[in-house]
Amino acid sequence: MVEVRVKICGLRTEADVAAVAAAGAAYAGFVFFAKSPRNLTLAEAKRLVLAAPVGLAKVALTVDADDATLDALVAAVPLDMLQLHGHETPARVAEVRARYGLPVMKAMGVADESDLSGLMEMSLAADQLLIDAKPPKGAELPGGNGLAFDWRLLVGRKWLRPWMLAGGLTSGNVAEAVRLTGARQVDVSSGVESAPGVKDAGRIAAFVEAAQGTRGGVPILR
Repeated sequence: MVEVRVKICGLRTEADVAAVAAAGAAYAGFVFFAKSPRNLTLAEAKRLVLAAPVGLAKVALTVDADDATLDALVAAVPLDMLQLHGHETPARVAEVRARYGLPVMKAMGVADESDLSGLMEMSLAADQLLIDAKPPKGAELPGGNGLAFDWRLLVGRKWLRPWMLAGGLTSGNVAEAVRLTGARQVDVSSGVESAPGVKDAGRIAAFVEAAQGTRGGVPILR
């Protein structure tokens, strides 16, 4: 049976990092997008990343970042992965992978079946896909909006790379989402917060426990 790997995104304090590690998450996500309440400076991010234990993958979320922005980020912060959450094309994803030598996760927004067509092409370029709810028209944030999409759209579908389910997940619905879609990885940000940008250690622990209560679409008997 395959364990469900959890990514907690939008960490802002050393306490957040400690809570994520203690809960048993696999990935810690750090946001570099000025409009987000979870945005970090490079100095803040470096401090948090250096506080993270070995084995917790450190992921930087950027949105349509240019080379100069990414150069500064990668030079300042020791990272394990880049997450591109903007309008990056497969060609741009390939450029980023080649330039920095880091695995790249590309976020793709889904609202209906027509949005699935680009996932296969993108899986040729990225190391991982993050399948998220498409933000509503005019939204300030490309993700972290607490919105879900119809998970039934993903039933029985496969791509060429590992993928992660995101969008509106909470401790109350993540087990259902995993069972329905077969996701082996899940991502959460607002679903473990007490206020925008404020992570809650109890909610983090509950989310990871709920996500890991299923393996391969089958509930685990404890």
